[in-house]
Amino acid sequence: MLENLEAVRKRVSAGIPIAAKAALGQFLTPNDVAQFMAGMFREERDELRILDPGAGIGSLTSALVAAIAGRSRPVKSLHATLYEVDRLLVDELRLVMAACEQLCNEGGVHFEYDIYTDDFIEETASALVTPMTRTLAAEYDCIILNPPYRKLSSDTPTRRILSRAGIEVNNLYSAFLSLAARLLKNDGELVAITPRSFCNGPYFKAFRYDFFSRVSLRAMHIYESRSHAFRNDEVLQENIIFYGVKTHVQAPEVLISTSFGPHDPNTHVHAVPFREVMHAGDQELVVHVVTDKAARSAATVVRQLRCGVPDLNLTVSTGRVVDFRAASFLRPAEDDTTVPLIYPFNLEDGLVVWPKAHSKKPTAIVACDCTKDLLIPGECYVVVKRFSAKEERKRIVAAIYDPSAIPYASVGFENHLNYFHIRGHGLPMALARGLAAYLNSTVADSYFRNFNGHTQVNAQDLRHFRYPTQEQLLKLSELVGESISDENVIDQHLHEMLDTFGSVEFE
Repeated sequence: MLENLEAVRKRVSAGIPIAAKAALGQFLTPNDVAQFMAGMFREERDELRILDPGAGIGSLTSALVAAIAGRSRPVKSLHATLYEVDRLLVDELRLVMAACEQLCNEGGVHFEYDIYTDDFIEETASALVTPMTRTLAAEYDCIILNPPYRKLSSDTPTRRILSRAGIEVNNLYSAFLSLAARLLKNDGELVAITPRSFCNGPYFKAFRYDFFSRVSLRAMHIYESRSHAFRNDEVLQENIIFYGVKTHVQAPEVLISTSFGPHDPNTHVHAVPFREVMHAGDQELVVHVVTDKAARSAATVVRQLRCGVPDLNLTVSTGRVVDFRAASFLRPAEDDTTVPLIYPFNLEDGLVVWPKAHSKKPTAIVACDCTKDLLIPGECYVVVKRFSAKEERKRIVAAIYDPSAIPYASVGFENHLNYFHIRGHGLPMALARGLAAYLNSTVADSYFRNFNGHTQVNAQDLRHFRYPTQEQLLKLSELVGESISDENVIDQHLHEMLDTFGSVEFE
């Protein structure tokens, strides 16, 4: 049975419509991923209690049981607790656990298991809220999980019971992790595969404070391809596998590994000081996934830069035009009543190019009393794409909106763009050129990838970024001239500029 588990997973997964998987946030773990995760555990007690709170057909638990039973010094006793609410999967789960029992018996390991069809979140959170009705003990040595990824609306019973339990999250996977951290024994181990989105951003800030106050991060693994971990399920989020231990003692280093996908034999592993993964004094508690020497070098440079957005007297905002809401005012071509409407496709080689034909998008917006709150003065701005294509090489793509090339009194930026401005007005061209060049540098892009694991570049991310001083940006503008999108030219002059000011040490 266990030898054919991947075939079973594919068969079962193929029978679940994509829409149903998305609705449940349910994606069954491939066997190669499960085996990798199982190999991260180090616990070697004689008796181990395992929890798999979103078990599916049992891929994770069976991989962990097989790994433990196959050790040179196997345990004497294993007990697995599994939760699975999808009753269509429970029959397969029972068969897989029976196969685990047989495997353990052959190796002289006593194996027991319990399968619950209750909702793990509601069951566990309710026990936290009303401890008089059920004792919730931290009793598990090993927790392995691939939790569902679906968002949680604020008005759902699940969200309300979590809030009553003191857990503030907006996604099922972070709810699973928060509860799992409470169920681990001291020094117990947890391995999970989840979207990387929890590593930064305001939506997961409360979760990060809660989770990392209980669990010490020890290792992380990234698949460079967003599509290979769940290659048959159309999951395009960047996933992370991470290993933590329930202790208040943080190890001095975190092991960070990367591979292209589960089948890639070339896994690259390096140890990163913990202070570079979670920066001391960072009120946002951002997790930086420093994957290689270039990423570490970029982090070294950016962390020494002095300025945030307010220090430069700048503001970052998201484009005001949501096209489907303003549809009646959008036009396929400009006329006497319209002004430019700028989309991400208008960004080309460091400049905003307009007009530019597009088969599906309008090119102009009517300027009138009804749209005046959607428009801004037609001045100089640095514009940044909010989304990148799933395998696009660069995450940050910046361009200059030049009013001398597009001479209109006002302009509309579509909602998939962010823009830098000075209290609602434009920037001096020299400052805009230096800022755009910096954002298009390898250093900025590499550092951004350290803490941002999804395809979005939100205004909030840009507000928390670090920048050269205004004087340094003006010098960079002078050095790069018109080459604000040529990464090689920018990188050369950025290092030259920073070296000239003597404010940054390079590795």
